[in-house]
Amino acid sequence: MKLKKSNVLIPFVCSLLFLSCKSQNSAKTSIAVSGKPKFEANWESIKANYKDPAWFNKTKFGIFIHWGAYSVPEFGSEWYPRNMYMDSIKFSAQLNPETKGPSKEYLHHIEKYGDLKKFGYKDFIPMFKGEKFNANEWIDLFKKSGAKYVIPVAEHHDGFAMYKSTVTRWNAVDMGPKRDILGELFKAGREKGMIMGCSSHFAFNWSYYNKKDKFDTTDPQFSDLYSKKGKNINEPTSAEFKDLWWRRTKEIIDVYQPDILWFDFMLDIPDFADQRPKLAAYYYNKGIEWGKEVVLQDKNFSHEAFPEGTVIYDLERGKLPGIRKLPWQTDTSIGKNSWSYVSNWQSKTANEIVDDLVDIISKNGCLLLNVGPKSDGTIPQDQKDILLQIGSWLEMNGEAVYDTHYWKTFGEGPTEVKKGHHSEGNNKGLSSKDIRFTQKGNKLYAIVLDWPADGNVNIETLAKNNPYAKDLKIKKISVLGSKEKIQWNQTDKGLQVKMPSSKPGDFAYTIAITL
Repeated sequence: MKLKKSNVLIPFVCSLLFLSCKSQNSAKTSIAVSGKPKFEANWESIKANYKDPAWFNKTKFGIFIHWGAYSVPEFGSEWYPRNMYMDSIKFSAQLNPETKGPSKEYLHHIEKYGDLKKFGYKDFIPMFKGEKFNANEWIDLFKKSGAKYVIPVAEHHDGFAMYKSTVTRWNAVDMGPKRDILGELFKAGREKGMIMGCSSHFAFNWSYYNKKDKFDTTDPQFSDLYSKKGKNINEPTSAEFKDLWWRRTKEIIDVYQPDILWFDFMLDIPDFADQRPKLAAYYYNKGIEWGKEVVLQDKNFSHEAFPEGTVIYDLERGKLPGIRKLPWQTDTSIGKNSWSYVSNWQSKTANEIVDDLVDIISKNGCLLLNVGPKSDGTIPQDQKDILLQIGSWLEMNGEAVYDTHYWKTFGEGPTEVKKGHHSEGNNKGLSSKDIRFTQKGNKLYAIVLDWPADGNVNIETLAKNNPYAKDLKIKKISVLGSKEKIQWNQTDKGLQVKMPSSKPGDFAYTIAITL
C-alpha cells in the first residue's frame, strides 16, 4: 500500500528509523570525543584512560585450551614443532643451557617420521583432522567445571591459525580440520553464557624454527609458516613480520571480538616496542565500540613492556606470595609435563588445583587452567574427571569464590608459596594449618586447605587480640556443604572451630563466618 504524504504513519516511521540508526551507532559514537578515540597509541593516553574491568576479577576461574597440529605427534610438549629441529647442542642451548646433544624430539622424529627435509612440521597439518571435535560438548564440560571464561589458543608459536583467516593460508578452515575452531567455540560459549577470549603466541614465530639447509624450514615455499627469518639466529624481527603479526592480531580482534585477549612472551621484547601501545589502544577502543570492557593480558616477563596498570598481569605456572591489589592471573595446566596432549601426559590432582585456586583468589587473582585435547578433538577422560571434581567442589563452595574480594590478609599457615613464573614445581602441598581468606558482603570465609586430623581448626588470625580481628563481631559460623550446627569459641589464641563429624567433600573446607 502506498502512503500519502499526509499519512500520520510517516513521522512515526521516520522516528523509528531515527531511533534504530541511533541505537546502531551509539556504541561507535561513544568512543569519540570531537572525533578523537579515547585511547591513543601511547602509554600516557592508555594509563590516563585505562581501568581494570571490574567484571574480570569476579570470575575467578577460566579454562585455557592448547590444541593444534602439535597435538598429532603426542610427544614432548606443545613445543614439538621447535624441538623437532633441535639437532645440535648449540641450537638447543639457546633455550636450555643444560641441554646436551640433539633434542629427544629430534631423535624421535627421525626415527618415526624420517628426514626433516621430506617430512617437516607442515606435514603434520593434514594429519590434524579434529574429526571428533564438538564445541558444544567442550563448553558443556567447562561449564560443569565451574569455569566462567574460556581462552582457546588462536595461534601458537607454530604459526598455524585455529580460525578462518584472510591473512594466512595456514589456517584451520583451509587446512587440517577444515573448520573454524575458534569461531565454533565462541559461538557455543556465548550461547551458553560463557565469557570468551583467545590467546596469541605468534610473536615468537619469527625465531621459533631452526633454519638449516637440511630442514624444510629453509624452503621458500613454506616461509609463510616457518617465517622468513634467515639462518642467523640473532637476526632482528623484520618490519614485514611485525606487519604480519599486526594484521593477524587485528583480524582476530575485528572478527571474533574477544572479551579477553591473552599474549605470550616475545611480544615483550624491544623489537615489538612500537606494537604494544598500538595494540592496547586499538583493542580498548574496539571494546568501547562493542559496548563492553575488554581484558588484555600479558606475561610481561620484563615488567616494563606493558606499564603497570595498563593490562592484567599474568604468571605462567606460578603464584604470588601475597596480595596484589591490582587484578592478576595464574595460567597453568592440568598436565604437569605439557600443555598440549602427549602420550605420557601426567595430570595434577583436583585437590592440588583447588588448593591453587583458593590460594590465588585469596591474593586477588584468577586461575586459568589449561586442558590438552587429543588431535581428534576428544578431551581425555582423566582431564574430564579432574574438571568435574573441581566443578563439584565449586558447586558446594562457590559462594566463597565467585565475586569475592581479598581480605585484610590473604591467610595464615606454615607453608611458604614461591614467587614468579615457573615456580609451581618448588611449592609444597598445603596443609590443614594453611588457611586462606576471602570476603563478600557480611561474610568472611576461612578456607582450610586440608581436613584436620583431630577435627579442630584454630584460626590464629581471628584471635581476640589479633589486630586483623579488631572490631570483628561474629554472629554465626557454618561449614559449607554441612548441615551440622558448628561449635566455636573466639579466644586470645584464635577462633577455635569444631568441624563437622563427617567431611563435606574431599578437599578444601570452607568455614563461613557471618559478621
